[in-house]
Amino acid sequence: MLKLLKQLLGNKCPKCGEGKVFKDKSIFLSIGAPKMNTECSVCDYKFMKEPGFFIGAMYVSYGLGVAEGLITYFIASPFFEKSLDLRIIPVIVLVMLLLTFLNIRLSRLIWIYMFRSIK
Repeated sequence: MLKLLKQLLGNKCPKCGEGKVFKDKSIFLSIGAPKMNTECSVCDYKFMKEPGFFIGAMYVSYGLGVAEGLITYFIASPFFEKSLDLRIIPVIVLVMLLLTFLNIRLSRLIWIYMFRSIK
């Protein structure tokens, strides 16, 4: 399980664990639209199964955004006077905006790993 998580966060192919899914070196420090490889350079595993395959990754991205918003709320709330202080909303929005490009890549990687073929 730890090896699988390391492969996912390392932008590795879900089948062989060696090739890169995204053309970027790191999914954490990349800004802009994701540039994906069509298939693995090592094992020729196709990352995009069919047209519209990554529409489901939007649900994963939504879940990541909700989790990040909740974590930001719980971390930032001690710094505000009231528990439901509305001034915390811009902080949550800022964190979610800063993590947008990471969420796009991470949600696609999670989606690919959910539908990988195990042989």
